[in-house]
Amino acid sequence: MTDPTRHTDSLTPQRAAAAAAALPVPCPGVDPLTSILPDEPLLMMGAGPVPIPDAVAKANSVVINHLGDTMARVIDQVKSMARYVFQTRSNWVLGVAGPGSAAMEMAVSNLAWPGTRVLSIVNGFFSGRMAEMARRVGAEVATLDVADREIASLDARAQAIERTRPEVITVVHGETSNTVWNRQLQDIVRLAKAAGALVVVDAVCTLSTMPLEMDAWGIDVVITGGQKGLSSIPGVSLIAFSDAAWERVRARTAPNTHWCLDATLAENFWHNAGYHYTAPVSGVLALHEALRLVCTETLEKRFARHQRCSLALQNGVTALGLELYTPETCRLSSVVGIALPASVTPRDVCDHISRQYQVEIAGSFGLPIVRIGQMGEQCREHHLFRTVHALGRTMRDLGANVDLPAGVAALEESLSAAR
Repeated sequence: MTDPTRHTDSLTPQRAAAAAAALPVPCPGVDPLTSILPDEPLLMMGAGPVPIPDAVAKANSVVINHLGDTMARVIDQVKSMARYVFQTRSNWVLGVAGPGSAAMEMAVSNLAWPGTRVLSIVNGFFSGRMAEMARRVGAEVATLDVADREIASLDARAQAIERTRPEVITVVHGETSNTVWNRQLQDIVRLAKAAGALVVVDAVCTLSTMPLEMDAWGIDVVITGGQKGLSSIPGVSLIAFSDAAWERVRARTAPNTHWCLDATLAENFWHNAGYHYTAPVSGVLALHEALRLVCTETLEKRFARHQRCSLALQNGVTALGLELYTPETCRLSSVVGIALPASVTPRDVCDHISRQYQVEIAGSFGLPIVRIGQMGEQCREHHLFRTVHALGRTMRDLGANVDLPAGVAALEESLSAAR
């Protein structure tokens, strides 16, 4: 009688080796993460991602059914908390399985299609990306190109709107690439609404770090990523549509060319507890905890913390003897740009500060600057002291003349005065 537990077709070690040798692509030899990652975790002080709180990290380790009752309850709370952070009462809040750029593409691809007139206010890399996304869906794109480290005048914006008669206007609240703050956002929206245009705002690095009021300012779409001001993980983002923007989404006759980013399909999951695709449940749980921490702190206190820390960092950097890249009149506070002396390159600085002092900062798309983030968990006093000290030591190590004691003293004085 045959033993049913015996695997008669099992391979002998010799046959297994022969079978493996016959595979067209051999199994590669790889290293475990423990041998790849640094022995001491880097302090993430670049332009994102940022350090995440323990509650967010713990939530990101959990997997649940993406269509179960528990997930439906989580989603409901995520939307409710997001409305507070966006400062909107709109029902049309959705999550996006992707980075802030995916939320950006969801906004563009749902509101624009072949023949749509789009005006993109371009004053850096990311505002230019929205223009490119609009071109790729066939929109008729005009740009208002702004010089580096500047913002366009309201007259220039009004003339561009009158000249192009856009149906959709895209603008970045905080241009992360060159650390420019479009501080006249409310006025831009007012001009757009008077011309009957919808306004899409990239708030990836500004949401929860500085005031932005979607409803009060009349913004039609706001997008953000999880990995910056919210201090969540990369790869799960948020988008909010106004009623007017959602009406345009629902009224379009041609289907969206992006199936995954079709807002009407995403609505089935985010509002009807139905299937769109398998959601990144761990990332959504992490986003829940990140939003909960924002709500616990409150936006008012969070804005004040970010302002206090960013100004203290700026004072510390200038006391070192370094120059801030963007003029104060349009300087972004959530990402601080630092001009470098000609004797060092951004790569030199970023590599050295990471390798020698375990602090990570960022360069910026070919500009002669380094950038230090001031978003979410980056805005903690102990992180600032470590970063200013590491930056000063790095500049010294690379032969630049900086006053390290003065930089640290100015940081301490600024933080103490603001308490």
